[in-house]
Amino acid sequence: MGTVGTGTDGTAGTDGERRRLINVAYRLLGSVTEAEDAVQDAYARWYGLPRGRREQILSPGAWLTTVTGRICLDRLGSARARRERYVGAWLPEPLPDRTEWGSAGGGAGPAGSPDPADQIVLDESVSMAFLVVLESMTPAERVAFVLHDVFAYPFAEIADVLGRTPGACKQLASSARRRIGAARPAGAAAGRSDVVRHVKEAWESKDIAALVGLLDPAAVMTADGGGLVGAVLRPVEGGARIAQYMVAIADRAPGLELLERSVNGAPGLVARRGGVVMTVAAFDVGAGRVNRIWAVRNPEKLRPWAADA
Repeated sequence: MGTVGTGTDGTAGTDGERRRLINVAYRLLGSVTEAEDAVQDAYARWYGLPRGRREQILSPGAWLTTVTGRICLDRLGSARARRERYVGAWLPEPLPDRTEWGSAGGGAGPAGSPDPADQIVLDESVSMAFLVVLESMTPAERVAFVLHDVFAYPFAEIADVLGRTPGACKQLASSARRRIGAARPAGAAAGRSDVVRHVKEAWESKDIAALVGLLDPAAVMTADGGGLVGAVLRPVEGGARIAQYMVAIADRAPGLELLERSVNGAPGLVARRGGVVMTVAAFDVGAGRVNRIWAVRNPEKLRPWAADA
């Protein structure tokens, strides 16, 4: 990580860092809201430094990354306890692709600032499948892996975040890498868009047989309602059971509209009723069939989707 150019107090060098820090924090926390809070906290600490101390810091970007990483590490630790009390399964917040929307310019946050969700780069490292695997890691593994493998930070700098030796950080990243390799099937998910489109069509027509043919026999569907809306509390296992469940949902929700939308950079579906987004579904596809479905229904996690049109 190179030295960031600064003004006399480092302000010019920190203003351009926010987008990168949001990207780091979202991958570490799986929540747009928590990522923005972590970055805001890091900036508050930066501006809370005496002016003379800020002038001594050669790389404000490196300083902010270290502080953001430490804040995320602390929040990952406390998040484990919070998620044990969470009603049902906890899933990462799904991200929309604004370019698919009528309001392609994206939304805005407080005081006209860019919406944090719009600043996150949609690539494989934010796919729902990837983020779910990250959730299985220890906080230290996740920080070491994301900073090194995703953002190419050297282990010497990651050591400052984790308070461990570079060698220990390297081992943490290696352990995390093995988790990723064990959880992901070999080969690319070719034809993913076509499979998701066929799922949409079969779901709309309530064709259980077609859905069963599109779902892997060992497929798993996980739903996140957060206790705020109805959702199965445990994963639904097996292609046939998932197909029956999907058709039952369609029967109970007349007027449900399904839209093909990018979810975290991959083909997904949005279920809307009366113009309100009710569910955002992400899919993991392999060998022409759906292996996993992650259905986010918690309305607090669907705020970035409110402008979908």
